[in-house]
Amino acid sequence: MGVSTRTVGSALAEVAGSASLSEGSEAARVGLVDGIAPRWVVAPATSEQVGRILALAHAEGLVVVPRGSGGAQSLGAPLDRVDIVLDTRKLARVVDYNPDDLTVSVEAGLTAQALASRLAERRQWLPVDPPRSQSRTLGGLTATNAVGPLRARYGTLRDLVLGVRFVQADGVVTWGGARVVKSVTGYDVPKLLVGSLGTLGVLTELTLRLHPRPEVEGTWLATFPSAGAAQTFVGLVLDSTLQPNRVEFLNASALSACAGPTAPAAVAVCIGSVEAAVREQGADLVSLAQRAGGGVTPTATTFWERFDQAITRASRDSSEAVVLQMGTLPSRLAETAEAVARGPAAIVTGCAPLGSLHVVLDDVSGGEAARAIARLRNSVIGFGGYVTVLAAPRAVRDAVDPWGPVAPAALALMQGLKDEFDPRRILNPGRFVGGI
Repeated sequence: MGVSTRTVGSALAEVAGSASLSEGSEAARVGLVDGIAPRWVVAPATSEQVGRILALAHAEGLVVVPRGSGGAQSLGAPLDRVDIVLDTRKLARVVDYNPDDLTVSVEAGLTAQALASRLAERRQWLPVDPPRSQSRTLGGLTATNAVGPLRARYGTLRDLVLGVRFVQADGVVTWGGARVVKSVTGYDVPKLLVGSLGTLGVLTELTLRLHPRPEVEGTWLATFPSAGAAQTFVGLVLDSTLQPNRVEFLNASALSACAGPTAPAAVAVCIGSVEAAVREQGADLVSLAQRAGGGVTPTATTFWERFDQAITRASRDSSEAVVLQMGTLPSRLAETAEAVARGPAAIVTGCAPLGSLHVVLDDVSGGEAARAIARLRNSVIGFGGYVTVLAAPRAVRDAVDPWGPVAPAALALMQGLKDEFDPRRILNPGRFVGGI
């Protein structure tokens, strides 16, 4: 589509409709990214419209920032330029639902809450629960590979996305993967796009693997005199026959934020199955906690709602909040939690069986945050750990690499993929690892 005789704005309005386009001061009001006002915010309603918009941007060399609910706009390195914010929220249909096959195909702008409502009648779910997940779009959750406590049993969206429809940087609409659980072997495009932050293509449709909802769930909160005792308990759970849905570590600040009991450390465990199995496994859980020197309090499953609200509130209440994702070894969970405790006050939670910790530093200056991140990276890098900045003020992300060091071979591979998928660097340029 040539635009030599008309403005880009009128061309975008022709594609998506004038009601779906914001320009000038209105675009600045609704589409600010990293303090940068876009020139246009456009909300297409079909994959084909997304394709035409990207084709236009590709031809004109315009930077495009895909956006769903906007819940992760401060993930990654800050942008230097934003021309078009591409709002996906009008792509919100359930395309195909096959409850007998436990699969569903949805457009990327559908929220997790809307999908949950559709699946509830058949007692099925997409077991993904990062903070404030219900209000976020499925495309956004996928592009950021967002995770929560259910990761302990069900994995991440890399394990749950079977197929994707996406639009390449040049506007070509492409399908990768499959609509069934088992498919032929080949290049795994869905896994490539999960967590890519929209730097390789714009997701417009997802085929997802579902799971049956457990008949009954029980939640227990095990408290301990130290992070070391909590780590011992997690090891006992992993070596047992228990099959928990969630095994979440909490430090003292996280317990307080969730209105829990006072203790140096805790592990919240959720078990889902038939009633008799939940009851039996709960009794075993109490025994394991006592062996590790802790005590257990049964709690309502609404604990997980309080947990989500507390983490969301901690991340949003202060404009200075810095949110980190730390990867450590399960065998070094206590050591890593203690390393965090030696710095600024922090709320620490995380998937204990995988050594994946979520850290919220509040009321820290840019310099304090940068020093804390450097120190924490040094504490885990020796055994392959990492620290990623999930959210922070721009000043912090300007001062410190949000991604941290990356092996040269891995970085070269990622740069090669960017060259292949987006050679003109129009999709979220510079936001991903290594300035990709």
